[in-house]
Amino acid sequence: MSSWRSLILRIGEKSSEYGGTIDYKDHIDACFGVVRRELEHSQDEIITFLLQCSEQLPHKVPLYGTLIGLLNLENEDFVKKILESTQKNLQDALDSGDCNKIRVSLRFLTVLMCSKVVQPSSLVVVFETLLSCAATIVDDEKGNPSWQARADFYITCILSCLPWGGSELGEQIPEEIERVMVGIEAYLSIRRHVSDVGLSVFEDINKIDKLHRQQDFVEDLWGRIQDLSKNSWKLESVPRPHLLYEAQLVAGKSHDFGPISCPEQPDTPGALSDVSFGRQKHEAELKYPQRIRRLNIFSASKTEDLQPIDRFVVEEYLLDVLFFLNGCRKEGAACMVGLPVPFRYEYLMAETIFSQLLLLPQPPFKPIYYTLVIIDLCKSLPGAFPAVVAGAVRALFDRISELDMECRTRLILWFSHHLSNFQFIWPWEEWAYVLDLPKWAPQRVFVQEVLDREVRLSYWEKVKQSIETTPALEELLPPKGVPDFRYGIEDNDKTEYTLSTELNAMVKGRKTARDVVIWLEESVIPVHGLDVGLRVVVQTLLDIGSKSFTHLITVLERYGQVIAKICPNEETQILLIAEVSEFWKNSAQSTAITIDRMMGYRLISNLAIVKWVFSSPNIDLFHTTDRLWEILRNALNKTYNRITDLRKEISQLKKSVLKAEEYTAKAKAEVDGAEMKLMLVDGEPVVGENPAKMNRLKSNVEKAKDEELSTRESLESKQALFARALEENEALFLSLYKNFFNVLEERLHDTFGEKTSVPAGDSEAMAIDEEGEEIPAAMEMDKENGISKRRNVETGYTVSEKEQWCLTTLGYVKAFSRQYASEIWPHMDKLEKEVLTQSVHPLFKKAVYSGLRRHTDK
Repeated sequence: MSSWRSLILRIGEKSSEYGGTIDYKDHIDACFGVVRRELEHSQDEIITFLLQCSEQLPHKVPLYGTLIGLLNLENEDFVKKILESTQKNLQDALDSGDCNKIRVSLRFLTVLMCSKVVQPSSLVVVFETLLSCAATIVDDEKGNPSWQARADFYITCILSCLPWGGSELGEQIPEEIERVMVGIEAYLSIRRHVSDVGLSVFEDINKIDKLHRQQDFVEDLWGRIQDLSKNSWKLESVPRPHLLYEAQLVAGKSHDFGPISCPEQPDTPGALSDVSFGRQKHEAELKYPQRIRRLNIFSASKTEDLQPIDRFVVEEYLLDVLFFLNGCRKEGAACMVGLPVPFRYEYLMAETIFSQLLLLPQPPFKPIYYTLVIIDLCKSLPGAFPAVVAGAVRALFDRISELDMECRTRLILWFSHHLSNFQFIWPWEEWAYVLDLPKWAPQRVFVQEVLDREVRLSYWEKVKQSIETTPALEELLPPKGVPDFRYGIEDNDKTEYTLSTELNAMVKGRKTARDVVIWLEESVIPVHGLDVGLRVVVQTLLDIGSKSFTHLITVLERYGQVIAKICPNEETQILLIAEVSEFWKNSAQSTAITIDRMMGYRLISNLAIVKWVFSSPNIDLFHTTDRLWEILRNALNKTYNRITDLRKEISQLKKSVLKAEEYTAKAKAEVDGAEMKLMLVDGEPVVGENPAKMNRLKSNVEKAKDEELSTRESLESKQALFARALEENEALFLSLYKNFFNVLEERLHDTFGEKTSVPAGDSEAMAIDEEGEEIPAAMEMDKENGISKRRNVETGYTVSEKEQWCLTTLGYVKAFSRQYASEIWPHMDKLEKEVLTQSVHPLFKKAVYSGLRRHTDK
């Protein structure tokens, strides 16, 4: 890397603000000197790299702004090119809806204003453009209020710039920035308050969190900015290096920033029904999602020294690093632990990362990414961060009964994976009391599922060894994952044992699937019946494939036709799934993998899986294990992914058709042009090119036409598949909700009557005593907190089994509705007509609607 690139990239990293000892003025001076010398030779490369760094390392933006301000004193044309590129990037981001680029570009503009590069009035014009668009969107007459998510995003972009430049704007153009503030206040008065009930991590909020629940994110940020304004724009978390050069920078010429325009808002449907409003609202929230939802899992004493605005700024820093450095884990960890703030923020860092891990409806990245980030931070800050993570786990565990079901699943997966990276060390004796709780108690189920996931990531004996300090917890370990082969010994059923042995010999003898089908049709089914034939085939083939995943795949590929022949419809496929579940009853993982693979080979339909999950023997397990929900999630995910892939393929094929049309038109134009040309043959003028060239050009036209036709046929084929997939998808979700309705309706009436809300879950405060004991460094105890508070088990678990069953099942209704909202909304009219009728229990309807974030009053 050239020296100027290295200096720009590493600017400020060893300064005191970033945890070092050097004055960052020296960094800026050194960088300025080198870049100034290189401008003559590498101006375009410097512009590109500087803009890239300012976008992807936005916590360093004040340093880059000051550097550009100094360069502005030497080379105004260079700085003008930077502003032109920034204006183009911002406009492109607005047109495409690239939220991160919009937000970071506006912050960059703000710091350039602080360094006298951009006219303050130009920045205000940008703010007012966004403000005007936002106000129009939420206007009932002129706008489209269902797209309030876009309007809110524009307002948060303006507000989030003010910690970086509010002081300068207030000093230089107080009237204009006041006009912006008044405009934002007017916007807040006409927008709808956003309820996070469908996206809240906790189902019920305790007293500590009620204040946070009264305001949505925009209102909360507005309050923080107002407090900052009253405090003369003073805050600790934003470096202000430009003040060191104020006497120099004031001599530079401030430039105007080019105009920007916001994209046209989607048209409002003529008659905006609840469903059409909800569909558009969902689309808007997908495109302009809220960036963070604060967890507030630690007591206020951990962050009480932080001003509200400083908390917001540090969250912005952390989220930026998580987003822009997701491909550079070590670099990202170094940035996160060395932010330019003068206070400690380990607890805030943990809360921010967990808020992303548990973000609903989905985090920006897969949960595994946040797992790796937490591991890296534990290694980077071994004396501090492991204890903070342990404290977060205890805090979340204490409120596990309030945790959203999807978040509970993510927490189980994260925690088990995290422990697997630290030798499965955890003070399990703290949680031994869960054995005294009923089998349906959420804390007991949580420990049980964590241990099950640990076994999947290691092996049974290793996990048993990890809980040797609390041997009683062995009761919650899953069984050793050995198959339960029905025909392992002859005593069970001699006839079926004989048939199984015969089939086993056929498979080892490399008999074809057709040979096995003939054997079944001629010798087994007519004599013993379909049930026996199905049981023998499934049990025997699964036993052959049980040695490894590769064995399973081989068996399904070779003999899948046999299974398809005897399981052609939903009824027989349900029997097939039951046999798989029985064979692998000791291994939830193997059950899920086998059913998932069978669905992949089209041996089992998603409708059959739904019906099996909701069959009588399984319903009673809904609240005590995740086994069934995992299988259902896999089926829904596979269906969703299939539709998503088809959408992408169709989009790509449409582009290919356009290219093929252009190529055909170009080839035809070449032929026409060639035919119009004059050439001499034997001294006489003749129209047209020479015959060889004409034949080649005409051949190109034919090839182009064939290619275009082939692409069109592929597109039509994919569109037909997509139409069929949408029909299947509609049937799937109708079946899912009908089954939820069938199992819930009577139980809800019996348990809650006609109530529209359920009793609050166990909301114990997270107070912790002062005891202390030694715990391994990987998950060291929070020394300030001490041991997590035990429950008073003598009082018993207050939630009855029926009530817990209802709460758990309703939680999954809400989770599935939220997770697959994009696929559910197109079928909402039919769903309301056939399932969500007036007679449906209000708690069931509430769970569906909160998952979809639909409100009948809009």
